[in-house]
Amino acid sequence: IGQVFAKLMSIFGKKEHKVIIVGLDNAGKITILYQFLTNEVVHTSPTISSNVEEIVLQKTHFFMWDIGGQEALRSTWSMHYANTEFIILVIDSTDRDQLLTAREELHKMLAHEALRDASVLIFANKQDMKDSTTPVEISQLLTLSAIEDHPWHIQGCCALTGEGLRAGLQWIQSRTTAN
Repeated sequence: IGQVFAKLMSIFGKKEHKVIIVGLDNAGKITILYQFLTNEVVHTSPTISSNVEEIVLQKTHFFMWDIGGQEALRSTWSMHYANTEFIILVIDSTDRDQLLTAREELHKMLAHEALRDASVLIFANKQDMKDSTTPVEISQLLTLSAIEDHPWHIQGCCALTGEGLRAGLQWIQSRTTAN
């Protein structure tokens, strides 16, 4: 699959970018993806393997790979790393118990050679919920300040309403022109 993407990149040029969307189960990855595609809430079920969709923002094409977040699937995430320019990590801001696991998974990903040049967008999802962890708190719990070799940005959002999603995607788009 990575070779097919590389071939597409060579045909179409740098206006196309590979993005992987990862996060623990029930974080809102697929809801965010379909909010980008349709601007509406789609009833979803857990992603069993991966799902690929194309998002176009001002003539820039992003191939978004939604990768299942269940514990049994996380060991397969690295199969999708080849040619990845951007990582979107979706955090369930209401699930404080999972934040340490999310931190471990993020730092493990960033240590992978295939992701050495990837930029990271963290969506702090479910900000509309009472007692959700703020993006600043999530940044501290994920030790984002320790990430010096990858550009990163944390964006509070609500996948159900779409609030904050466009700002995150615009940050990614700004990175395509920065490189």
